[in-house]
Amino acid sequence: MKFFPLTLILVVISCVDSTTSEQKSPIANSQTVWTAVDTIDISQVNGNLESGKWTMDVGIYFPSNLDPKFDKVTLPSVMESFRAAKEIYAPTGVQLNLLWVKTGKVNPEYFSIQANEVPGIPQTEYVNMYEHAKRHPARLTEHAKEAFESIVEPAPDDHRTIYLVVLQDVFYPFLEVSEGRNWTMRTVRTGGLSFPSYSYLNTIEKRYRGVITLTNLKREDRLRGTIVHELGHKVMNVSHEYKSTNPGYEIFADGGLMLYGDGEDIPSGEEGRWHLERLHLSPYLYKENADGSKIWNPDYEEGGHYYDPIYGEKVIYFDAVPEIDEDW
Repeated sequence: MKFFPLTLILVVISCVDSTTSEQKSPIANSQTVWTAVDTIDISQVNGNLESGKWTMDVGIYFPSNLDPKFDKVTLPSVMESFRAAKEIYAPTGVQLNLLWVKTGKVNPEYFSIQANEVPGIPQTEYVNMYEHAKRHPARLTEHAKEAFESIVEPAPDDHRTIYLVVLQDVFYPFLEVSEGRNWTMRTVRTGGLSFPSYSYLNTIEKRYRGVITLTNLKREDRLRGTIVHELGHKVMNVSHEYKSTNPGYEIFADGGLMLYGDGEDIPSGEEGRWHLERLHLSPYLYKENADGSKIWNPDYEEGGHYYDPIYGEKVIYFDAVPEIDEDW
């Protein structure tokens, strides 16, 4: 048997690592070059904005090189959905300020992403969904992090800005009880995903915590409801819930904006799970002074979990759902 000097072995390892690095995509992690879409009149879209009202800033990223067969999101459908969101939020006293609509070539590796790592610890019967998420938050996959770093441009208020990012597929894996002491992993192909702070507590870099992905606006109900619903997750910081309906991954019912259905209600008070009040407390909202300066709401004190101190009493302490087999 031959023995090689340790220094030689280290050189070989170094060469292997270097070769592996060179095989990576040359544009992975590079910043996408964006240009404004000149066919959209931003001043016209923002024509009804009023100084002194609660406002959220929104920017739209629409890749110019999406696959030809992808037809679930078009620029006209994004704008129609955005205008519907403006209309639905108007009665709450909150207005949407469109900063820009930009297009550019995105690395095709990022057209489809898995949003978060497969969770390792499922929720049991001891704490509710929000308490569990605080202890065991969702974590972006490395691929999703790379995509966001490549797409979202650095800016002074980037951590306060909502970014609507059009992609082709965004998959969301989660665990649910199957029977007894067994859990099954399910993966949802999302039409929109908001990456809310109540779920991704301190696991998303602040500068792109405002990302919302859009992947399906084709159906009529999705066209009107997707952006406004996903904004609700982000700015109300709640899951799929409504009045007496406790949150869950998928709850289909009419009534509230935050359920899967045709509802558009944003209720107030404890009976309404404080949705309106939590909206008005959102760190993504500001009021503009007469001189044009922005007075932002206070930022999260503890990263933005559901019970973050900025919400004070505007929270619901509900029990966990006792769905686990008692024999285990």
